[in-house]
Amino acid sequence: MSLLQNLFDAELHIGGATILWREIIGNAFGIASAIGGMKRVVWAWPVGIIGNALLFTVFMGALFHTPQNLDLYGQAGRQLLFITVSVYGWMRWLQSRHDSGKAVLPHWASTRARIGMIATMAIGTVAFAKVFEMLGSWGPWPDAWIFTGSILATYGMARGWTEFWLIWIGVDAVGVPLLFSGGYYPSALLYLVYAGFVLWGFAVWLRIQRQSAQQSTAVAAE
Repeated sequence: MSLLQNLFDAELHIGGATILWREIIGNAFGIASAIGGMKRVVWAWPVGIIGNALLFTVFMGALFHTPQNLDLYGQAGRQLLFITVSVYGWMRWLQSRHDSGKAVLPHWASTRARIGMIATMAIGTVAFAKVFEMLGSWGPWPDAWIFTGSILATYGMARGWTEFWLIWIGVDAVGVPLLFSGGYYPSALLYLVYAGFVLWGFAVWLRIQRQSAQQSTAVAAE
């Protein structure tokens, strides 16, 4: 128990900043999950879940006595929802791999699904901002935007919608300045690194999608 507690409380000091190792490790799992998602491998989901669990303890700063001592309820809450949606995505990709041999086949969302995503993003941001504001969250509006967008992106990944990469771009654009200003430097740097993976992943999924469409057209022509 003492060893686990020491690992849980381990800190890294850079300049005047104090950083928890579990924030670094949790974000490392997040990057690994992003790479796995880009490669469309099932292990991306359980790896992401481990990172989510670690980061939950980081963003509930006052509860777990982090150096920042800030509660970002949106950041913390989305880790719990990530776990829930990730279990769904994990099961969906496993079933797809069992049925077709492929974990997921990238494709565009339908017009109806796109309208639903836009509406969910707008309504969710407003609603959660009010909730986080009442809870006393630090930065409730950007927190709500990140929270809502993250859940949509994770759900889109589970469904195989290529658009989910673009949603992450919008999340990163707000998340980086929020986390830097709150002193969550490893997470802010992850968002910057992750933005590169997002652009790369979008290009990879788009190429796979086009190749699949070309193969389908060729088969139909035969």
